[in-house]
Amino acid sequence: MTDEMVRTGGCACGAVRYRISGEPMMVHNCHCRQCQQQTGSTSVVNAFWESDRVAITGDLAEAELAGGSGNAHVIARCAACGTAVLSYYGRMGRLMSGVRAGTLDDPGSVTPDVAIFTAEKMPWVTLPEDVPYFEGYYDAREVLPEASLDRLRALGERRKAGEG
Repeated sequence: MTDEMVRTGGCACGAVRYRISGEPMMVHNCHCRQCQQQTGSTSVVNAFWESDRVAITGDLAEAELAGGSGNAHVIARCAACGTAVLSYYGRMGRLMSGVRAGTLDDPGSVTPDVAIFTAEKMPWVTLPEDVPYFEGYYDAREVLPEASLDRLRALGERRKAGEG
């Protein structure tokens, strides 16, 4: 038995459900124009875990789109209702899942570590004072705790070895 945190979530219609173990490596609140268009909202909050910590049931449909960095990423949506559940970003491939925080059963259980691409945010959006923000992307080494960086490095090594 583990005392590791377990989070659950799913899509709007309930056809897709997931279970995630452990804390996220990082949580981004992205304000880029692509996220605005893809969500129909002002921004998106993605919590990132190693994909092997995310167990999904149900059918997902995938679409490859441009991310705010300009690199392609894959958005996985419920095949029945179209809710965006998670994304896979190019640099880490399928090794890291960016779970849409709004699909968590308890979305308040994660808090953004950073707000990114704030140069593109809606002019009326106010950023929280206690969350670092960046006009574009950021250097994770300057923001994230060492434990998160270690997990990212481990994924990077796996990616270099051909996984994902």
